[in-house]
Amino acid sequence: MREPQAALVTGAGGALGRAIAARLAADGHDVAVLDRDAGSLERTVEEVEKTGARALALAVDLRDAEAVGKAVVRTVAELGPLRALVNNAAVYPSRPFLDVPLAEYDEVVAVNQRAYWVAAQAAARHMASAGGGAIVNVSSITVHGGWDSLAAYVSTKGAAVALTRALARELGPREIRVNCVSPGAFPTAAEEIHEDPEGYRRFVLDRQSLKRRGRPEELAAVVSFLTGPDSSFVTGQCVEVNGGWVMA
Repeated sequence: MREPQAALVTGAGGALGRAIAARLAADGHDVAVLDRDAGSLERTVEEVEKTGARALALAVDLRDAEAVGKAVVRTVAELGPLRALVNNAAVYPSRPFLDVPLAEYDEVVAVNQRAYWVAAQAAARHMASAGGGAIVNVSSITVHGGWDSLAAYVSTKGAAVALTRALARELGPREIRVNCVSPGAFPTAAEEIHEDPEGYRRFVLDRQSLKRRGRPEELAAVVSFLTGPDSSFVTGQCVEVNGGWVMA
């Protein structure tokens, strides 16, 4: 019988989070899946349980820092030692910079930036006393050159890269590795913000080296690597997963 080990994935009700949760379950983790929308977690729980792993559905609003910390504590209590945290959740309201109200900006920061900090801190406190672990923060291709009407989102995704490097430096002596993945334009619900979906698809393929859209499972495979034993000497890195859109 394998030793119980847990993973926690935020934003697990969406396409990318669901694929990541399912892959970590296949890797041998019991997985806590966290999302504000409890209904969206039902399918994710099914995907995790198909692998024979246990799933813990956590309906948590990431704007509530106390609730995020409690989610980590509950994960450990119910699933065992936390070996992997994936900060994946994000909100992405689209509005020209000059029209963004401060309240909207504050909400984007709370979900995309502060919640990453809170979850990582709570997870690292446990990992430090339990022999180590791995944290993966999800950034975005949009940090390379910006994106119209997404200034709040882009700035927080840039912060995810900076946080990754700072934590990798500080937590390495405690055997906690911290890395980042930066997805390209995967076909998810996020594309609903674009007025012309077909035009956006052409825009993406024109810029990618690989002339097809990525699959969520392909991003999940990179997260699997970064949380697994094959990346035991990798920390502080941000891996671009974008079909060759960005190569620097």
